Amino acid sequence: MWSIGIYTGESPFQLRAPANVTNPVLTAADVTDVRAEFAADPFMLHANGHWHMFLEVLDRETKLGVIALATSDDGFTWSYQRVVLTEPFHLSYPYVFEWQGDYFMIPETLGASAICLYKADVFPHRWSLHRKLIEGTHADPSIVRFDDLWWMFTCTEPYGHNILRLYFARDLEGPWKQHPRSPIVANDLSRARPAGRILSLNTGLIRFAQDCVPSYGTGVRAFEINELTRETFVEREHSDSPVLSPAGAGWNAMGMHHVDAHQLDQNNWIACVDGRGSLPNAD
Repeated sequence: MWSIGIYTGESPFQLRAPANVTNPVLTAADVTDVRAEFAADPFMLHANGHWHMFLEVLDRETKLGVIALATSDDGFTWSYQRVVLTEPFHLSYPYVFEWQGDYFMIPETLGASAICLYKADVFPHRWSLHRKLIEGTHADPSIVRFDDLWWMFTCTEPYGHNILRLYFARDLEGPWKQHPRSPIVANDLSRARPAGRILSLNTGLIRFAQDCVPSYGTGVRAFEINELTRETFVEREHSDSPVLSPAGAGWNAMGMHHVDAHQLDQNNWIACVDGRGSLPNAD
């Protein structure tokens, strides 16, 4: 049973449950418009004076994931709103971002056999397919703007969790080209599959990866990208990694596999995370 929590900390590498929050803040039981099996993969944005969280909800009836919305005034207390995006295939990992005054989302869309870019017609409630970016089977596609280029990290073994490929483009809509060093991770279940928003810090880019050893979604590791050009890629694991681990009891007893961290001020970060553990049934 996956559910969603809020963590805070002095940095995105030292996150923990704050004293003023009772986690999880969102579970399947909070979902009101579909019979939900779980809630997971949260991404959030602060816009128009409010926090907006987009998350995967697994519909028990269809056995497909849909993208839902929750909102908060302070980032700590959340209210579930409704499902905002459905497709005839499974959706998850709603990587949402703002670019040049517009809001975009790149969810996982394995059933479309492509990485799909959605655009908000009316943010945050109405979204439509804008363009297919990269053909093929891609799990947890994660995008970042760096050095005047767009970069896309994606796992092309969605059931093996052991291959990470890298693409780049000058424009968001493409054309996209695979990096010559891709795959940048091969045959490594402990760091191949993306685990949330890529951060651009003063020290460079930080990517988060799911640790799928001994099983899928066990924890989250952090990697510093030391060199990223059209020809080169170098990374190393951050000294504070792993940043999320199973707690051994409660809502995140068995695993944690996602983090979306946002800086509030110089010494304060807030993040939405998810965890797998024991919760009451949504019924």
